[in-house]
Amino acid sequence: MMPIDQALEDIELVTRPANNTQFYIFNLFADYIVPRGGRIWTNDLLSLLALLGVNERAARTTLSRMKQQGWFETTKDGRESQYAISDRGRTILAEGDKRIFEEPVLAWDGRWHLVVYSLPEEQRKLRNEFRKKLLWFGFGNLAPGTWISPHDRQAELTAVQNDLGIGDFVTMFTAVCAHSADIVPKCWDIPALAADYKLFLQRHQPDYEAGCRGWLTPVPEDCFVRRFWLTYNFQRFPRKDPNLPAALLPDKWIGYQARQLFMDYRQWLSVGMADFIDRIVIGV
Repeated sequence: MMPIDQALEDIELVTRPANNTQFYIFNLFADYIVPRGGRIWTNDLLSLLALLGVNERAARTTLSRMKQQGWFETTKDGRESQYAISDRGRTILAEGDKRIFEEPVLAWDGRWHLVVYSLPEEQRKLRNEFRKKLLWFGFGNLAPGTWISPHDRQAELTAVQNDLGIGDFVTMFTAVCAHSADIVPKCWDIPALAADYKLFLQRHQPDYEAGCRGWLTPVPEDCFVRRFWLTYNFQRFPRKDPNLPAALLPDKWIGYQARQLFMDYRQWLSVGMADFIDRIVIGV
């Protein structure tokens, strides 16, 4: 088995993004810690972050800040601390998982779901927060203050409105359009999205195929790091991809191929890293 530092040096499948330690910590809890009970000792969490290139000082500072913000609860055993995600944090993580792993829409009833809002200028911050949520849930901006999606997100958006306190300024309704295909280019840049998916495939497919053919046999720590960055690179697509029905997409939509690669490569890496992560998180 090669040393961990050598394994990390050999990983060339991604260029590491600018350090966002809080985002990395959320990802670790969502993908590795919550599925294994939701708790982890501080030193074990620091060791996982170190594999991702985060130094101890930055990690401890971020963990302290996130605890103050209510994202974590901690328990102590002597001088050791254990972190657990708060209920508020679990809600955010569940929302993210739902979009990232959402199944492609093959059948569609032809109905569009519209959100119309008019927030005064003094509530610009709330307006921006609502726009971010609309983008996350796959809505496209059809006209000023008017957003549209083929998905019924009423339950999710009602919760967002209640949380932001803007229900009086928002109207939601459903409509049918005789020329639905004409709506798509007005709201979403499908060619640019296809180009991004192509880059994702070019970045990750060679490594996946090499692994399947036995040409690549990464050590468990390497599998963990590869899987983390694979997911990191894919999870930005929900903000760009509205998960349109097949009838509204180009033939042989490349997004389906990219998603399948994401799922298959994740599963292949999961097998390689399972014992390592179990040992770190739950001590088996």
